[in-house]
Amino acid sequence: MFYWVLKTVVLGPILKLLFRPWVEGEENIPEDGPAILASNHLSFSDSIFLPLVIERRVTFLAKADYFTGRGVKGRMTAAFFKGVGQLPIDRSGGRAGEAALRSGLKVLRRGEVLGIYPEGTRSPDGRLYRGRTGVARMALEAGCPVLPVAMIGTDKAQPTGKVVPKIMRIGIRIGKPLDFSRYEGMEDDRFVLRSITDEIMYELMLLSGQEYVDMYATSMKDRILAAAKSKARELQEAARPGAAVKELEEALDAAEGKLRRREPKVDDAAADIDETTPDGGHGDEQPDGRDVPPDERAAS
Repeated sequence: MFYWVLKTVVLGPILKLLFRPWVEGEENIPEDGPAILASNHLSFSDSIFLPLVIERRVTFLAKADYFTGRGVKGRMTAAFFKGVGQLPIDRSGGRAGEAALRSGLKVLRRGEVLGIYPEGTRSPDGRLYRGRTGVARMALEAGCPVLPVAMIGTDKAQPTGKVVPKIMRIGIRIGKPLDFSRYEGMEDDRFVLRSITDEIMYELMLLSGQEYVDMYATSMKDRILAAAKSKARELQEAARPGAAVKELEEALDAAEGKLRRREPKVDDAAADIDETTPDGGHGDEQPDGRDVPPDERAAS
């Protein structure tokens, strides 16, 4: 009940007015029966805009953290996610992953539409990453079609870390249903699951126009985090006592080198002579301070 109130009375009309989402291929969604909407994942708001624009109810699998927050804010967040049709899942892997699979299958076996992000997490840089095979396994076990869905512009409207979305137009492109019934009974074959998942990701790449990266988004995020930590360590090293002095000395040496390169070579030679003169004086001067004429220097 709350889902439909949010969609048709409270949230839906406001978002449609502000963001004016456009949709292509909505006719590809079956009017009834189970179906999986496999979408790219660019922004937190993907799970809000996608259910908003299609008539059928869509249930997403969302990380359990959204449902376990404390205080008023935590309770409001949990109520919102439940209201927009999201189910809490533990994404830590292993048995938790199996539980998420079972939760999704329950939705499909009720004849409903399940939304899923095969990448497993939001793209860290706007590119499309390798899909995880859970979507393929659910499609085979439920015997339902998979519809690739491309979210367009949500990363510009609400990039990671931004709470309030920027007002701009959002696009959603829904592809034709993919039928994998030819693989019936092969849901435990990892090669089949990988083949199905890669086919889904290929269709997503065509729909979204994103560059495809054959690695998991979580691995890329780990790389980015490791690089950030390395940079932070470098900055900490530079901030240690003496680092600023050393940096200043290096800058002065560099400046002195530039000045030397700009001076005439004869002056450089004179400087060398000055440094090696036993009495520390100027080698080209008379005892009374007068310069030695060039012809006298040559004669000597």
